[in-house]
Amino acid sequence: MAAPHDLLARPIPAGGVGPGSQPEEVDGAELQYLSMPGAMHTYRQPMLPEPENAAACAAGLSALRTLQLHLTHYRVGALPQVIDLSELPPLDRQLVTDSLGEGEVSIRRRAADATGPDLDAAADMEAQETRLAGVWRVRGAPDAAGGRWRDVLEVAAVPGFVSTHAFAAAADDVSLPEPLPAGVMNAPGVLAELLEQVELRAGLGQAAGGLDVSDGAPGFDGPAPRLPAHVINLTLLPQSEQDLECLGDSLGRGSVSMLSRGYGNCRVTATGLREVWWVQYFNSNDKLILNTLEVTPVPAAVLAAQEDLDDSAERLREILAALTEATA
Repeated sequence: MAAPHDLLARPIPAGGVGPGSQPEEVDGAELQYLSMPGAMHTYRQPMLPEPENAAACAAGLSALRTLQLHLTHYRVGALPQVIDLSELPPLDRQLVTDSLGEGEVSIRRRAADATGPDLDAAADMEAQETRLAGVWRVRGAPDAAGGRWRDVLEVAAVPGFVSTHAFAAAADDVSLPEPLPAGVMNAPGVLAELLEQVELRAGLGQAAGGLDVSDGAPGFDGPAPRLPAHVINLTLLPQSEQDLECLGDSLGRGSVSMLSRGYGNCRVTATGLREVWWVQYFNSNDKLILNTLEVTPVPAAVLAAQEDLDDSAERLREILAALTEATA
């Protein structure tokens, strides 16, 4: 028998590892290998215009300096700080766009996407997080001519229209069909747990106003009553396809949907039941790996934390220094 060190010294033949390297099993089963993960999204500074070109855009630079001031003083839980970009000259607006770039989180508010009770007539909105976390480009949906009725920057954990419109016309109670469809087993228990949480939060007054992510929420005087997010992990429950379909039909779909891109995607959709979100996590191959229902004003997956905003303030300081280098 060869000594262990002799075995280690032998070269591994080409194709000796990985798919196809192992003999087939008697039952014909094949060894399955997980796909390698894709790229992770990390911060990269946007491609900045040349300083001499930026110097000609005084209004754009002024908007960025105002943004720097807001970021320096903003605290999560306060009302969003808004900078109107609609009146900027086109070159100045483009300077702001290029300087801030595009980040990971996209948000859409579409009344036409809603089913069930969430059919209020508020205007469609779009928000894109910039590469500075907590800085959002919020715009009205384009009209037939390509124009937008609103174009602003917002400094906030999440844009204000999310907490204002996500559940503006949502129901406080929904029910499953009777008799239950064939194959439905655990949907009644899940819905009962959701309704219990909705009733509890309504009793505390959390659904009455704004986003509650700190000691003081918009619309409240002093500390607001809070409950932590209540998460139902559907991935760990014995849920049939009929269960999920029945829950989806009964909860309905709200008008706000969000996508957070990073290491894989997180897709967040408001339901037609107040403060209930469907949150789904996908790996880098777009395979569903975690399926949850969350009862909370806004899921944490799309919120910017105070640390993110502080970091964004520092990054914007560096961007402004690069833009004004030629005129310093």
